[in-house]
Amino acid sequence: MYQPNSPFEAVGLSDVSFTVPSESFTAIIGHTGSGKSTLVQHLNGLLKPTSGTVTVDDFQLTAKTTNKHLKSLHQHVGMVFQFPENQLFDQTVERDIAFGPLNFGFTNEEAMSLAHQAAHDVGLPDELLNRSPFELSGGQMRRVAIAGVLASQPRVLVLDEPTAGLDPRGRAEMMAMFAKLKADQQLTVILVTHQMDDVADYADQALVMAHSNLIKAGTPAEIFANPEWVKAQQLALPTAANFAQHLVTRGFEFDSLPLTAEQLAIQLRGQLPKEGR
Repeated sequence: MYQPNSPFEAVGLSDVSFTVPSESFTAIIGHTGSGKSTLVQHLNGLLKPTSGTVTVDDFQLTAKTTNKHLKSLHQHVGMVFQFPENQLFDQTVERDIAFGPLNFGFTNEEAMSLAHQAAHDVGLPDELLNRSPFELSGGQMRRVAIAGVLASQPRVLVLDEPTAGLDPRGRAEMMAMFAKLKADQQLTVILVTHQMDDVADYADQALVMAHSNLIKAGTPAEIFANPEWVKAQQLALPTAANFAQHLVTRGFEFDSLPLTAEQLAIQLRGQLPKEGR
């Protein structure tokens, strides 16, 4: 509830209940204004529920939770916002990345070590660490901002449209980086996205939001199984699924709707004429 007991009172989320398994990859999708960003801001206490409970591992967040109890949760759940490079502020890349660990009580030596490791994890070369972050390319600045979140060693990484504004190659490289970080650091990843290909390629489960409600949860195959329902939610199909639908009109058959290029290729094998193979 936004601004409760005031003339501007409005429901931000209603009837939302779900579980995210540890070390899984969950995508949150829905049309603009459906409540996606409001939902993820509850996961580390940027917003507190006016009713109900948010449980993240050993942390519980309710309307009575005080701000002094949120610091550990902020470290446990790292947030990468849309256009995170806009949050850069320090004089050098190294100091900017180290800000989080220093704020959470690490010594200067520990914070610098964590900053160097995080920079390495996101593919930033050592020679950039002593430069101003504002001298870097847009892609490098975004990696600095992401490293600043990772340096605090979160166990849950929340990504709110982290590939916004990137070209297809940049988006693919960024998503591959997140997948590697998840595997290497055993992270639980929660991704807010409008890119259905990323849902198909990476997510173990997807949550569909509409009008501040959670209206469907399941695997990507379950979410996209009914293309007409997906379109009714103002969502697109993954590229491979959309292409498969066009192929059906030309006589091709599919046991199940392919969501990825690999799934599409497997199901097309044997249906193409020999000269087309």
